[in-house]
Amino acid sequence: MTEKEFEVENVFGKGLPNDAFAKFFVGKSFLNPLTDAKNGEFPLFNVTFEPGCRNNWHIHHAKTGGGQILICTAGKGWYQEEGKDAVSLEPGKVIVIKAGVKHWHGAKKDSWFSHIAVEVPGTETKNEWFEKVSDEEYEKL
Repeated sequence: MTEKEFEVENVFGKGLPNDAFAKFFVGKSFLNPLTDAKNGEFPLFNVTFEPGCRNNWHIHHAKTGGGQILICTAGKGWYQEEGKDAVSLEPGKVIVIKAGVKHWHGAKKDSWFSHIAVEVPGTETKNEWFEKVSDEEYEKL
């Protein structure tokens, strides 16, 4: 999927370069806030990945509750939990990630990809970032 084709499908918009988290990604990602979290609205973000972009392995920790929900909105991507096969992502797919599960997500190598990221409320929530998904691991998909 070309960037031009993707932009037609990506109804939530690409947003700005995700510079604050760039060190946790291979490739370029973009972030478009959909709500005003600074003013108390529930935080929702449209995250866009250029072809081949993926985030590092990471865990959403929480004492209670927590985790993350991904709502795939445009393009094609991957989601993988540690020790399991990767899951193909396309618009309409919803992934529920429980707290404490090591995982990564991102675009397929030939497509832009976008999902809405929902941080599930909980107590003592935090993210822990780990190693990059290697080119060797990624190329096997």
